[in-house]
Amino acid sequence: MKIVFFISAILSISIFQLEAQNSFILKTNSYKNYIDRFNADDNEIYKEYYPNDSAWTFLKSNIPLLDCPDKNIELTYYFRWWTYRKHVKQTPDGFIISEFLPQVPWSGKYNSISCSAANDIYEGRWLRNNKYINDFATFWFRKGGDPILYSFWVADALWANFQVKYDTSLIMELLPDLIENYKKWETGWMHESGFIGKTPDGLFSTIDDRDGMEMSIGGSGKRPTINSYMYGDAKAIASILHLKGNYILENKYIQKADSLKTLILDKLWDNNVSFFKTLPYNWAQKTTYHTELVNVREILGYTPWYFNLPPVNKGYEKAWELIKSDRGFYAPYGLTTAEQSHPEFQISYSGHECQWNGPSWPYSTAVTLTAMANVLNNYEQTVLQTSDYFNQLVIYANAHRRINEKGKVLPWIDEVLNPFTGDWLSRTILEGKNWPKDLGGIERGKDYNHSTFCDLVITGLIGLRPRSDNTVVINPLIPQNKWDWFCLDNISYHGKTLTIVFDRYGNKYNKGKGLMCFVDGVLMAQEETIGKISFLIKI
Repeated sequence: MKIVFFISAILSISIFQLEAQNSFILKTNSYKNYIDRFNADDNEIYKEYYPNDSAWTFLKSNIPLLDCPDKNIELTYYFRWWTYRKHVKQTPDGFIISEFLPQVPWSGKYNSISCSAANDIYEGRWLRNNKYINDFATFWFRKGGDPILYSFWVADALWANFQVKYDTSLIMELLPDLIENYKKWETGWMHESGFIGKTPDGLFSTIDDRDGMEMSIGGSGKRPTINSYMYGDAKAIASILHLKGNYILENKYIQKADSLKTLILDKLWDNNVSFFKTLPYNWAQKTTYHTELVNVREILGYTPWYFNLPPVNKGYEKAWELIKSDRGFYAPYGLTTAEQSHPEFQISYSGHECQWNGPSWPYSTAVTLTAMANVLNNYEQTVLQTSDYFNQLVIYANAHRRINEKGKVLPWIDEVLNPFTGDWLSRTILEGKNWPKDLGGIERGKDYNHSTFCDLVITGLIGLRPRSDNTVVINPLIPQNKWDWFCLDNISYHGKTLTIVFDRYGNKYNKGKGLMCFVDGVLMAQEETIGKISFLIKI
C-alpha cells in the first residue's frame, strides 16, 4: 500500500452543500439517456414512492456516476440503481426497501423480507441521502419488522453503512437492539417456521429455506452461511461497542466471534476437498444426527470470506479453484449454486420455482463476488487474480438481460437464472404454473431486489474499500492494460465527495495521467498505474 500524499487544508462541507454539489468530472445529464431508455421499455406494473417519471430526479441526486469502456457494465450499473429506486417504499413507519414489488404471502409488515435486507443496506449505503437506510434499519427493530424471519447479517450491514457514512448516530441508537437480536439467535428455537439458532456445540443451525436457499442439495443444519453471518455480527457489535467505549462488553463479543470462528474452521471445513460445507443437525432432538459433513460443495461455502473469517496463509484459499472450473461453479451466464459434478446437480423447469440445487442466483453471486474481492484485497494467495473478479463481474452484468416477445433485448433482473442459457428460470416456471396475478403473476420477480451489483462495482471493480478511520484505500480489481480509462464520480463518503479516475494517457478527462482520487475537487492521490493507493483525509 502506498501513502501517496496528504493535503491538510480541506474545508468541511455541510450536508446541504453536498447534496447540491455537482459531480467533479462527469456531466450528470450525460447518463439520463439510460434512465429514459429504461422508462420507455418498462411495463410499470407497480409504483412506489419514486415512480418512473421521478426516477431521474431521485437518481441524479443520490448515486455515484460511472463512466467506463465496458458499456454493458455501465448500463447494468445504472439499471440496478434504477430498479433499486423502485423498492424505496414509503410507509407510515418511514421508508423501507422491499425485495418483491408485488405483495407475497411469506413477507412481513409492509411486504418486508429480512432475507435480502443486508444486501439492500450494502447497496443503499452509497445513496447520498441517509434517510432511506436509517428508516429501514430502525424499522426492523422498532417499527414492526421481523429480523429473524430469515437469516440477516444486520449488525455487519449497519457497520458497513457506518464505514461509508461515518455517522455514529444510527449504530449507537440501535446498539441495544443489535445486542438483543444476537441474544435471540443464541437462545434460539421456534422450529416449524424456521429460526432454530445456537446448538449445544456452539454452532448455529437453520433451515435452508429460512436461509433464503430452499431446495438445496446440502439441506438444513449448521450451514456456513448462518454461522458466518453470526460471526460477522459479533465482530460488528464489538466494533460498535469499541466506539462507545464499552470495552468489557466489546471483549465478550470478540470472544464470541473468536469462538465461533474456531468452530467453523474445525467443524465446517472439509479438509479432504478443501471446502466449507453444511453439517446436518436434528433440531427436534437438538443433536447432530450426522457426524460427517454433507457430500456436496455449494457456493455458500464461500460465505466465510465475505467476513474475512478464514485465516491467511493456511491453505483455505484453495477452495476458490472451483470458481474457475466448469465441474465446479463456473458457467457462461452465472455461478451455479452447487458444484456441477455432483450427481444431484440439476437445472429443472418442473417443481418449485426457487431452486438452489444448481441454478444461478444473483443473491449468491453477489455474496461470492464480495467474498472474492476480500480475498484479492486482504489475503496473500496465488489462486485468484484480478482477472477472475473482473471476468465474473462481466458475466454477472451480461446476465442482466431478457429477450422479450418482440425479440428486443431488455435489461432485466429477476429471481433465478439458467446458468447455461441465460433464461430467467423462475419466470418461465411461473408462467407454466399460471401463478396468481394478485401475487405478481409471471412478473413476480420482475425488478427483483435480492442482491447487490452497484456495491460490487464501487468496492470491487473501482476499488474504494470502506473503512472506519480517515484513511481512504482504493484498489481497483481491473487487470493491467484492460482499460485505458474509467471514472467514478460524485461518491458520497465520510461527509466528502470523492472522484476516482484512471486516465492512462491523460487525454480522456484532462485531469492528469494515471490513477487519481480527488476529494471535494482537490487532488489527493495519484499513481501512474492501476494499483492500491491510500491517503488520509480530515473529517
